[in-house]
Amino acid sequence: MHPFDIKAALLAKHAQHVVLIHFPIALFIAGVTFDFLAQWSRRQFLAAAAYCNLLAAAVFTVPVLISGILAWQWQLEGQRLKGILLMHLVLGCASSVLIWVVCLIHARASRKTPEILPTYRLPIEGIAVLLVSLTGHLGGFLSGVNAPG
Repeated sequence: MHPFDIKAALLAKHAQHVVLIHFPIALFIAGVTFDFLAQWSRRQFLAAAAYCNLLAAAVFTVPVLISGILAWQWQLEGQRLKGILLMHLVLGCASSVLIWVVCLIHARASRKTPEILPTYRLPIEGIAVLLVSLTGHLGGFLSGVNAPG
């Protein structure tokens, strides 16, 4: 396969999920980082950056989930999932839900009073980052990136 073969890259049965997944992970972790910094420093521009990153991360979870399910159907022909692959799917769906919850908390607060966000969001964001990290770690094993030795 040629490294610049666009057709092969776009039509590979699993490549889209592996490529797309990095966007919501990075956007979400950056958004949470901005939010924690905004909470600590009381800087409104950091809160705005957090909201933009969290919104983009939430939107990107949709094609990521679709591409992950399609990769399962194409690569494994829809066979029953078990082990790490099943855990990755469950944690991926849970991560997506938590990313949307965090985004909706920010969206709801920004409509009412943008300067005042509920503090209960911070532990939810922390748990979500841990869940996203664990999901990504399992995905690394599935792709062979985190394979032992």
